[in-house]
Amino acid sequence: MMRADNHTVFDPVTYILTGIPGTELSHFWIAIPFCLIYVGSLFGNSLLLFIILTEQSLHEPMYLFVSMLAAADLLLSTTTVPKMLAVFWFRAGEISFAACLTQMFFIHVSFIAESAILLAMAFDRYVAICDPLRYTIILTKSVIGKMGLVVVTRSFCIIFPLIVLMKQLKFCRTNLLPHTYCEHMIIARLACDDITVHVWYGVAVAILVIGSDIVLIAVSYGLILRAVFLLPSKDARLKALRTCGSHVCVILMFYVPAVFSSLAHQFGNIIPGYIVNLLANLYVLIPPMLNPIVYGVTTKEILKRVINGIWVRPGTGFAAH
Repeated sequence: MMRADNHTVFDPVTYILTGIPGTELSHFWIAIPFCLIYVGSLFGNSLLLFIILTEQSLHEPMYLFVSMLAAADLLLSTTTVPKMLAVFWFRAGEISFAACLTQMFFIHVSFIAESAILLAMAFDRYVAICDPLRYTIILTKSVIGKMGLVVVTRSFCIIFPLIVLMKQLKFCRTNLLPHTYCEHMIIARLACDDITVHVWYGVAVAILVIGSDIVLIAVSYGLILRAVFLLPSKDARLKALRTCGSHVCVILMFYVPAVFSSLAHQFGNIIPGYIVNLLANLYVLIPPMLNPIVYGVTTKEILKRVINGIWVRPGTGFAAH
């Protein structure tokens, strides 16, 4: 374990993740629901991916975007939760500087990717409702593949400069990270250099990237609502709104915890540290668990395949009770 006083510049070799400060005596018990949530996330998203990829009839734009979201959720939760549980249960908080930067990279990449996927899904719903006759012409499998490539490329190009900036920093405080995973500003605050560039880069990404995604999603749904209320029958309006319901739920589950977590970090001097930390942990736990539940329950095609696959498939040994 390496420590340093406030006057010694050093190259960090190992960091120590300390968990949630102020709740050390409860770490063992906090980890139990975290573990259950993670197992649920793994099972739900893996099942969703398996069903969509193996069922030919689900190779449509909406379901392909859902599969991208499930893959991003798996990346986010698997990058963070296993190490989080090791910190809580075994006090195995040691993590190398390289591994810490790698974890930070994949956490932020998956966040930017999910935001872009939600925007793509909003565009999908816009075309499906506002221009249904051209839906299959506009959103071909080739176009979906290119959109997926843009999502990955955009995420990489936005977050990679942070890795370069982090490697330029000199550290002179401590190697103790008061968190359960490596987050950009948590690490940057340990540096003895000026981190103004890091602060403004984070603000720029939040406003120009995430903010623009939110605005475009809102515009899409504004146009969708206008088109829905112009439909002649009540049944048609309800059917159109139902097709968007699951997506709206996922959008709220993704952005609301992120906004609360960001605000908590900004007002860290007012809000207790363990609350800020807990919000950051719930942000990487809750959406990946709830997303497959939302799509599994609200999407008839996926729900039907889940029921058929688990309960009534012949020769599997499972039977409905």
